[in-house]
Parts: sequence; C-alpha cells; structure tokens
Amino acid sequence: MGWRPRPNDRFYRFIVRTGLALRWLFRIRVLITGSEHLPPPGPLNGPSRRAVPGAGAVVAITHFGYLDFAFAELLLWRHSRAQMRYLITQGAADHWFAGPAISAAGQVVVGYESGSGAYDAAVAKLREGEYIAILPEAGVSRSFTVRECKTGAVRMAAEAGVPIIPVSVWGSHRLMTRRHAFSPRRAWRAPVRIHVGEPLRPDSGPIGARGPVARRPSADADVLAAAAQLRTVLQDGIDTAIADFPITPRPGAWWMPAHLGGGAPTELERQRLDEAEGPRRAGGRRAQAG
Repeated sequence: MGWRPRPNDRFYRFIVRTGLALRWLFRIRVLITGSEHLPPPGPLNGPSRRAVPGAGAVVAITHFGYLDFAFAELLLWRHSRAQMRYLITQGAADHWFAGPAISAAGQVVVGYESGSGAYDAAVAKLREGEYIAILPEAGVSRSFTVRECKTGAVRMAAEAGVPIIPVSVWGSHRLMTRRHAFSPRRAWRAPVRIHVGEPLRPDSGPIGARGPVARRPSADADVLAAAAQLRTVLQDGIDTAIADFPITPRPGAWWMPAHLGGGAPTELERQRLDEAEGPRRAGGRRAQAG
C-alpha cells in the first residue's frame, strides 16, 4: 500500500489552502528576502515534507500582529511543503472553537501547571526532524520593535542539536493587531514583507542541558546571550523589511515605530504598558522559557 496522510496532515493542508485562498482573495503581496537561509526542502511524503531525523529546526517568528504566524507558515509551505508545529497554551487548546483545530493540526500544547511536558515533546519532534515554530517575544510588541526574547527557542534548539531560523515579518500587523481589528480595506493589495535571517546554531552542550549543568551561571549567561542575539537578528530583519517596504507611511502612522516617526509607543512606553498589564499568562511564559 502507498503512503497515506494522517488526518491532521489533511486538516493542516486545509488550513494552508484556506490561507492561500484568502491571500488570493485580497490580492496580498508577500515579498520575501533571505530565502536562501531556509533549510533544503528535502524529501516529500505525498504532498507534505517528510520529517527526517537531523533535519529539524526551530523557526523563531517576530510577533507584531495576529497573522504573523500565518505568513511564516505560508513561507515554509511554499518553500518545502513543511508543516510547522506551534507551541500552544492550554487555554487556547481548551477553546470550544480553536481547540479541535489545534488538536487536528498536531500542535504542541503547554499545560496549565507545567510546561515541561510540552518542552520535552517539542525537543522530541525537533530530533525527529520536525519544524517547531515559536514566537519568542511571548506576546505582541505594541512598539513594533522586537521585544526581549524568552530563552525557550535557544534551549530547545541547543538540546535537540538543530538551528534556529529567524523569520522577521513586517506589514501583517497592518492587517490585524492589538486595538486594530481586521480591515478588508487595509488588506486589499496589502504588502507583507518577510526576511529570513542566517540560521543561529546554539551549542548543544550547557545551553540545552536539563540537568545540574544548566543551572551554572555560565550556562545561564550563555542562554541569555543567545536569546539577546536572536532578538538582534530578528530586529535586523525587521529593519531590512522596513527599508524597502512598498508603502510610504504618513507622519505619525500608527503602524510605524516611534523612532521612525510613527505613532506606536516608544520602547520605554511599551515597557511601562507591559508592566502595567501584569505578568504574561503562565502558559505563555512556560512555553517560551522552556
């Protein structure tokens, strides 16, 4: 008998086809640079990428809007027919509408009490050759500059011995983000810029260890330094995308960062607003901190 896709493969492809149809409907232009930094496509199992041990990767995506993940997924699907697995909080998985879709698509769910099971599951999938997608900022950046990155992406990549692929998405926040609902008018022929940075390769020793060595100060310093490097690379990708974005913003445009004359909060204002909002949801913190 030939290879048969699992039910979640079929459902995943249905989601992707829906996204492609919506992109076509609104004539959204996706402009990509840095695609040479993506892993080789590799073999297929039917219509989808086959997970090959040793060929996994952590895909770290910027988070300025609610559709960034979707454009990153379309990028990987177009490149290699890859089905990325996202870390999803238990709260989202319990949602009456989203929950069945999350389960059917084979995402990794982070429980309420502990994220260790999800962390281990994600590392196992990486070792099997899957792509695990993470939004390392663990929340939407209202300043439209990259926030501090949590260390989960670094720890997972190091422990599994796989690279981190930085994917910077600019422009999708104009379609839908905090305080700005989806607007068909803004979406019509809207450009979305994606820049893929050069892969980062954390050492697979102390950074990824789960035992006593991971608690050494030097190891913790390595983790924080690698997370800071990831933030820098993601911001460099955003700067690259802004530089040739095909829309000239008006002065004070809400979707532009303050340091470029936009109306978004400054970094200091963003930090103050984040602190006033309180700690991030426990599931989200655990998912990113590993």
